[in-house]
Amino acid sequence: MELSATEAGAGDPVLLLHGLFGSAGNWGAIGKRLAAGHRVIAADLRNHGASPHAAAMDYPAMAADVAETLAARGAMPAAVLGHSMGGKVAMALALARPGLVTRLVVADIAPVAYPPSLRGYVEAMQALPLRAGLTRREADAALVAAVPEPGIRGFLLQNLRFGQDPPEWRLGLAEIAAAMPVIEGFPEFGTPYPGPTLVLAGERSRYIRPEHHARIRALFPDARFATVPGAGHWVHSENPEGFLALIEPFLAGG
Repeated sequence: MELSATEAGAGDPVLLLHGLFGSAGNWGAIGKRLAAGHRVIAADLRNHGASPHAAAMDYPAMAADVAETLAARGAMPAAVLGHSMGGKVAMALALARPGLVTRLVVADIAPVAYPPSLRGYVEAMQALPLRAGLTRREADAALVAAVPEPGIRGFLLQNLRFGQDPPEWRLGLAEIAAAMPVIEGFPEFGTPYPGPTLVLAGERSRYIRPEHHARIRALFPDARFATVPGAGHWVHSENPEGFLALIEPFLAGG
């Protein structure tokens, strides 16, 4: 499917891909900064944001969405930057269609299977009673038991349309819930991606571990590794300047 996306700037194209439960809007400040020297395209992945919903959420299908979107916008090839689930989509695109990806940035995710730690978020969101008159404060309180971190609750509730009465989720929650085992994993690919690859880890994150490096290098032999200081998993929002200081020279060819 062709994905909903926003564009800014001019120059060589850079595609930004958000993580699970996110949207193109998550890249606001980063996209604005990169647009000073690039044509920046921020896409909503399927079942997220304003993009269509579909049952399949395997990485080859989501990578094919990205390829179709780049083709429709005349933006091939492009540098591709993905965070978390979006990083897995970016890796899948580079491995399946290497000619479409000039440079690859993978933010705080590895091409491995992860434990089902986020399924509780999906279950809590599905269990939220979407009644008429529901307020954001009430919705936030209903998620506290499953999602104790206020910042994460706020992030999840960005997907709830309070302008509707009753509110409704813009996410394809049923599709995401059914696909969580696939989202947590990563498929096998036969041929490595030969292009330049930057793998960024948050200093306080456990998503990329030393034992993952061999797997990453097997699939991305031209990979280099860097750490975003003081950041957890949300590397681009927790330390945007540190994140930009690493990706801007890389996207410029450094």
